Amino acid sequence: QVQLVESGGGLVQPGGSLRLACAASGNVFKFSTMAWYRQAPGKQRDVVADITSAGNTNYADSVKGRFTISRDNAKNTVYLQMNSLKAEDTAVYYCNRRYGSWSWGQGTQVTVSS
Repeated sequence: QVQLVESGGGLVQPGGSLRLACAASGNVFKFSTMAWYRQAPGKQRDVVADITSAGNTNYADSVKGRFTISRDNAKNTVYLQMNSLKAEDTAVYYCNRRYGSWSWGQGTQVTVSS
């Protein structure tokens, strides 16, 4: 069973930046399309960005031009660089496979507030 551990969240002012990381166990990471999701209080979990094993990326309209997803298959790690953060980006951020989820990790809290 793949285990996912997210890190890098925190409190940041509007306009600031954060870089999230998600480390995965096991040997299937490098073959998987990975994604970052987020869930704000009282809302459903939504996909923010995804990246194929070859490095092709897709973004939700709300984060295009501000967020960048990347991966390091040698380290079994996927990243999310978040710039120009807004209050509406506040949520718990999770990573997982894009299609057919593994067990969810604990997520990492991102709070954008002045």
